Order: sequence, then structure tokens, then C-alpha cells
Amino acid sequence: MASAAAPAVPTLAPPLEQLQHLAGELRLLLPGVRVGEAQETTKEFNPETFWRRLNEAAVRVSREATTLTEVFSRLPLPPPSSQETQRLCEQVHAAIKAIIAIYYLLPKDQGITLRKLVRSAILDIVDGMAQLVEVLYITPAQSPENSDLISCNNVWVACQQVPQIPRDNKAAALLMLTKSVDLVKDAHEEMERAVEECDPYHGLLNDVEENNSDSHGNEQDDVLGCPNNQDSYWSEEDQELIIPCLALVRASKACLKKIRMAVAENGNKDQVAQLDDIVDISDEISPSVDDLALSIYPPMCYLTVRINSKSCDPTART
Repeated sequence: MASAAAPAVPTLAPPLEQLQHLAGELRLLLPGVRVGEAQETTKEFNPETFWRRLNEAAVRVSREATTLTEVFSRLPLPPPSSQETQRLCEQVHAAIKAIIAIYYLLPKDQGITLRKLVRSAILDIVDGMAQLVEVLYITPAQSPENSDLISCNNVWVACQQVPQIPRDNKAAALLMLTKSVDLVKDAHEEMERAVEECDPYHGLLNDVEENNSDSHGNEQDDVLGCPNNQDSYWSEEDQELIIPCLALVRASKACLKKIRMAVAENGNKDQVAQLDDIVDISDEISPSVDDLALSIYPPMCYLTVRINSKSCDPTART
């Protein structure tokens, strides 16, 4: 009687192909993190346990990234075996899944602002790991380009940022308000600098004229994004309109600073929803200031400036 044939052992894919598959799997996790909700649980949330586990998970991801990099960047080649590669890929995937699972344990009642910061950190970690894996299988391990890309990779930086995440919604709100203040401050300084120099395009035209010295007629005026001479300076009417625009941006900056101070001095950690509302409203100010700053550059459209001025007005949000 003939003996039964032994079951076929599945053949493992080559190492670089396994890395490519891992990168794809990591990319597929990103949309779920962006829209994922907190897990329903009857257990009482323990902040101390949550942050300890999140920090430990970040350390694990960083360690797995280092191990994977050392194995696939070691000299001389060849790369690791298919079996070893499978084990490494499984460990990386498990570490990423674990830190995502811990993020899902952060309840909504701890604050939407806080959850957004944690989610952003997790997205940076997953994206950074996917980038690292892509570099390892796309670029030859011995090339200088590979070494530069790996050294600049964001996965380790993202993991190191986890312990710096605010621990409650008030601290998270203050961080976001500080960012908004800084963005509006930068926009205001840029506007003032352009007005003082009376050259909103900071010599852009001169550079373009030099680069197009062999051009004829008005061809250089058709360069995409480059204003022609008529459009490069403010008229007297434009300059009169810029003054109240600058005042409006200053008012927005002052308003944000007062909001931040009020939250710092009087904000209550237990007023989670109120803090989230404050951040949501404040988050709208910086983009509005940016829109207003861009609209004052020549050629100035008065209707656009008027619309952006209304959306930038901090008194309209109270």
C-alpha cells in the first residue's frame, strides 16, 4: 500500500518581496486609524495605565524598527533568509497593531483634542514605519542614499514624541492654542515685513527677469505663478486697505493670546467639552488669517479681501 504524500510546505516569498508586502499592510492600517472610534468598554479608564502602556508600545515599535534596519542594512549582503524575514515582519506588524489597539482604548470623554493629538502621534509612527520598510526594499542597502534616508526616517522621532504628548485635555488645548498663536504671529510678521519693504514678492520678479533674459516680448509674464509688472506693486488704494487688514490680524493674535491665558488660568480639566469647543473655534482663526494675508498681495481683489476679513474677524466668533 502506497504511503500518503507529505503535505506540501508553503514556500515563503523572497525577503524583499515580504518587505514590500509588509509596507502595503502598514499603509492599509492608516485609514482605519484616521477614522477609528474609541473602543466601548465597561472598565473604568485608568490614565496612568494607559500612558504607561502607550509609552512601552512606542519603545517596542522603535526597537523593532532598529532591528529590522540593522538586519537589512548590514554589510556585506546577502539579506536575511526568508524565514528570518518572516519573523521580523511579523514582529513589526504586531508592534504596530499593538500601539494602535492601545490608542483605541482612550475614551472620547477624555477629550477630543487629546484624542486628536494621540491619533496624530500614532499616524506618524505607522507612516514612519511604512516609509522605513519601503526604503529598505526599494533602495539598495549598500548605497549612500539608503543610509541617508534611514537616518532621516521619522519612525524613531515619532516614537520619541509619545512621552511628550499632553496627559489631559486642558494641556492638549493649551498646546493647540499655542500653535494657533504662533501661526497667526508668523502671518502677521510676514505681512508687516512685506509692507515695510514695499516689495510683496521679495525680488521674485528680478530673479525671473534674469532667468528669462533671452525671452522676447511678454513671454515671461506668462510664467505660471509669476505676476507681471502691473501686478507686482500696491496702488495707493491697496495700501490704504492694508492698514485695517493688519489691524484685524493683530486683533486676532491678541484674541488668541487672551483665550490661551484664560484657559491656562481658569480652565478646568473636567470641562472637557468646553475645552474642545474653544479649540475648535480657535483652530478656524489661523487659516482665516492666512487667507487674508494671501489676499492682500497684488493684484488685490477687494471683494476677496472683504470676504476674508469677515471670516478673520475674531469678534464674529464670540
